[in-house]
Amino acid sequence: MKLKGNYFFTQKEDVKDEESVSANLLVRAGMIKKVGSGIYTFLPLGFRVLKNIENIIREEMDAISSNELVMPSILPEDVYAQSGRLEAFGDDMFRLADRYGRRYVLGPTHEEMFVEVAKDVIQSHKDMPVSLYQIANKYRDEPRSRYGLIRTREFIMKDAYTFDKDEEALSKSYQAMFDAYHKIFQRVGLDYEVVRADTGAMGGSLSEEFQAVCDIGEDTLVICDDCRYATNIEICECKRSSTINSEEELSKELLYTPNAGTIEELSQKYEISSTMLVKTLLYKVDGKFYAFLIRGDRELNETKVSKLLQAKEVVMATPVEDEEITHAKVGFAGPIGLDIPIIMDYEILSMKNFVVGVNKTDYHYIHVNLSDFKYDMVADIRMVSEEDVCPHCGGKLKFKKGIEVGNTFKLGTKYSEALGLYYTDEDNQLKPVVMGCYGIGVARIMAAYVEQHHDDAGIIFSREIAPYEISIVIVNMKDEEQVALAEEMYQELLAQGRSVLLDNRNLRAGVKFKDMDLIGIPIRITVGRGASEGIVEIKMRDSDNIVEVNKDQVLNFIR
Repeated sequence: MKLKGNYFFTQKEDVKDEESVSANLLVRAGMIKKVGSGIYTFLPLGFRVLKNIENIIREEMDAISSNELVMPSILPEDVYAQSGRLEAFGDDMFRLADRYGRRYVLGPTHEEMFVEVAKDVIQSHKDMPVSLYQIANKYRDEPRSRYGLIRTREFIMKDAYTFDKDEEALSKSYQAMFDAYHKIFQRVGLDYEVVRADTGAMGGSLSEEFQAVCDIGEDTLVICDDCRYATNIEICECKRSSTINSEEELSKELLYTPNAGTIEELSQKYEISSTMLVKTLLYKVDGKFYAFLIRGDRELNETKVSKLLQAKEVVMATPVEDEEITHAKVGFAGPIGLDIPIIMDYEILSMKNFVVGVNKTDYHYIHVNLSDFKYDMVADIRMVSEEDVCPHCGGKLKFKKGIEVGNTFKLGTKYSEALGLYYTDEDNQLKPVVMGCYGIGVARIMAAYVEQHHDDAGIIFSREIAPYEISIVIVNMKDEEQVALAEEMYQELLAQGRSVLLDNRNLRAGVKFKDMDLIGIPIRITVGRGASEGIVEIKMRDSDNIVEVNKDQVLNFIR
């Protein structure tokens, strides 16, 4: 493309309403434009980057014989009701009605629709495996869109589904897709980790996430370098202590603690270590109240609680509900005499002479032991911390932040049973089809890549996903020899199948150089004073080195 006369612009100054590096640079580079909260237009340059990422995905999906299709975004609401996910998505789902009052949703994901498509081809075990995918827009009413393309309300996703006769066959399909994902993210050039994750609203027996390592990532990854245990913090196990506490148990005592309803206040005013405090957290789980006991310096892991109780909704009790249950101000809840189910974290089993609330305002008990109260269950319900050790090998855990760019699920038969996708096996018995589900956030890859690959001058794209592989910058548009040589090289490179940007604008060379750096073109060819001798300068975007090359050697140099 020749820049003069085509759609191209950049911004010198940082964008005020973008909180991430990637969004700021992509807006400044004229690649995306914000329409509203979590809604973006992909401008010509950004659209080319997006298409290059999609092409990589398509090539790797084709290599494992996955067939592409495209589904509508407006979908009947009753299909989601049938699968039980209308309630699960809740307010995150955009809903609408047509002029006849029929209810629809903007598709947040398409498991149900793929099941309906699969029904047309799967009747027998001989009809499988089947692998289908699409690259399409998805819609979720995010309560807080943020970080540009990383969390949006309309997003582009590659979602794929496999259909198999049993778990063994699913494992083969899953592994093929898993390997393809590795190739996709390696070709894009992302620094990523694969971690185990919660299956969430998708359901199924296994979920793994491909996480681009990045400081602004919303997910916390827990990784052991010794055994390569890797998981999302939401489901990370906490290793149970085998240490026996030989401390002598004391008798509990009442302590007057006015205006000390928080861990910090108790620790500061009464010099009680937070590791000797046990906090009682009141939650409503599917409408029923529970008390959860964890050490004072720990956090409750709501995902673990949800899994433990097979709950749809886990929410903290309101201050009013808290006071109705404990008959005390918030911050003074305790397990002694509490008449709701109590679930205790494993860690408390090894504690003695700890401090708890009394269910009485301004009072705590000290020297409390397990024999002083009743509990209904002991489980791993806390969030892992960086001081913990690997639950598998005892090695040191490392925490990283990640942006989820891909995920894979073993769905099993959840959707096939709910929506009636069955097949006849070798014994002529009717059985539900076993499914796998696999997603990639296409636009999110673009943002994650920029977060990882940039400098003070702008974006540093790889040759695989850059909007153009090569830029040719004419230093002086009034110099006919420079213009002629640039045009000659432009045509030759195009003929060789290269994607080339010719900067033929009537601007100072410095402005052009800054624009090429900002938009991240991997290879810059400068046609300047050496044009009369057939000499040009070549600079790689990720290097400060400038090399003089004869025009006849440019193609070899680029190769």
